[in-house]
Amino acid sequence: MTIPWPASPRARTALAALTGALPVLAFPAPGLWWWAYAALVPWMLLVRTAPTGRRAAYEGWAGGFGFMLAMHHWLLPSLNVFTFVIAGLLGALWAPWGWLVRRLLGGPGGPRPGTSRPRDAAIALLVLPSAWLAVELVRSWQGLGGPWGMLGASQWQVDPALRLASVGGGWLLSLLVVAVNTALTILVAAPAARTSALAALLATTVATTAAYVWAPRPGTTGHTRIAVVQAGVVDGPDRRFDREEQLTRELIGQDVDLVVWGESSVGYDLKDRPDLAKRLAALSGATGADILVNVDARRSDRPGIYKSSILIGPDGPTGDRYDKMRLVPFGEYIPARSLLGWATSVGKAAGEDRRRGTRQVVMDVAPDLRIGPMICFETAFPDMSRNLAREGADLLVAQSSTSSFQHSWAPAQHASLGALRAAETGRTFVHATLTGDSAVYDPDGHRIGRTLGTTDSATAVYEVPLTEGRTLYARYGDWTVYAALLTLAAYAVRIAPTLRDRTPRARSARTAHESPARPAR
Repeated sequence: MTIPWPASPRARTALAALTGALPVLAFPAPGLWWWAYAALVPWMLLVRTAPTGRRAAYEGWAGGFGFMLAMHHWLLPSLNVFTFVIAGLLGALWAPWGWLVRRLLGGPGGPRPGTSRPRDAAIALLVLPSAWLAVELVRSWQGLGGPWGMLGASQWQVDPALRLASVGGGWLLSLLVVAVNTALTILVAAPAARTSALAALLATTVATTAAYVWAPRPGTTGHTRIAVVQAGVVDGPDRRFDREEQLTRELIGQDVDLVVWGESSVGYDLKDRPDLAKRLAALSGATGADILVNVDARRSDRPGIYKSSILIGPDGPTGDRYDKMRLVPFGEYIPARSLLGWATSVGKAAGEDRRRGTRQVVMDVAPDLRIGPMICFETAFPDMSRNLAREGADLLVAQSSTSSFQHSWAPAQHASLGALRAAETGRTFVHATLTGDSAVYDPDGHRIGRTLGTTDSATAVYEVPLTEGRTLYARYGDWTVYAALLTLAAYAVRIAPTLRDRTPRARSARTAHESPARPAR
């Protein structure tokens, strides 16, 4: 099938950015999860027809720019023009992927026009998903913004996909989503290789079915009652605390085991404000439950501002404290501030860098309940929830606030990550926010009870299961990533000789060797 793509470089660049943005529709708030399996096809069909490898890499960058801009468009009111800078820098990660698309799917003018050989199609079905995973791995580094918008995360509401996440995490979901997109691209563009594409689709179906049926799941050991307090949009730390106190009093007599407040729910260091510590202790005694609050303030015992999860009992702070380790770039600190500090002049970037914690913490709430706290976008990092599960957490608790992006797709996107983290670890996941969306997921990643939306100022009580044992992902970790990197390394070794043959020096040597010798005079 031949598509009449425009020849103009500008038009192709615009189309690459547009088609690269299409996968965002698979994520909340649109939530068209099924679209993820075909969303990359238009972009891949365009890039495969690039006239040169350099042009394909450029269109890979343009598509990556479009994807990152669409995925983070809700940052525009806060970071303004700097959002485009971030999207441009991150988009460059897809340049090698674009080059590989042209090389392996070879449209007209490419090295293998039409991917006519089944062997080439089979290689593409292995290499292109692996290369996409390598991009996700690099941008998962916290300094580059973290793994927000990993393609596999779009499958958070699909039961078979959640079961697959318990085997290989969100990485495995991304790998399979890109493999399906690659197979569909081959079906459209390379009739001679359709057998390989159909075989890949069949293999994906069989793997998903096998995981759904046979993947081990942790066993249920009991239940506990958790309450979430969501203050809603309230201006000022004092008024916010008053509202949270009022809502928590509604839980008296409801026999809850733990009360969770959202991120930045307390705006003062409790050692500086013993009156607030006393009020919290009184609330704990009245409800009969420990309260997990989140303090966003300058610490009295050391320099700097920290975000900290602090457990409060009837006698006050229990001593359990977790300081946030992975901070939001530009929101909570500015990477390379001497170079990028100008972001504060064009948007709402952090005026002062917050300080980082040094280790994760598992807190003992009761003899039979241990919780693993995380703060804000730390829930996007699968290794953090996996580490907590391995350290013995019975329950994963995330305290978050997306109040700066209240009327955007961000709250729903953030809440959806809890489903993946629950399924990956086999632990109930509580996502408690300051202003919505607050949600709770069982160990299979299914939502429990009601979701508190961005217009709610309320409490909700959930009876949740507790489990023991480990999922395959909790046990073996990021094996999918290692397999993808090994695949790319093997392919690099395979093509290295052909790339060396195309260097200017190699071409000159070959020309000299093939030229007829001059007769001697």
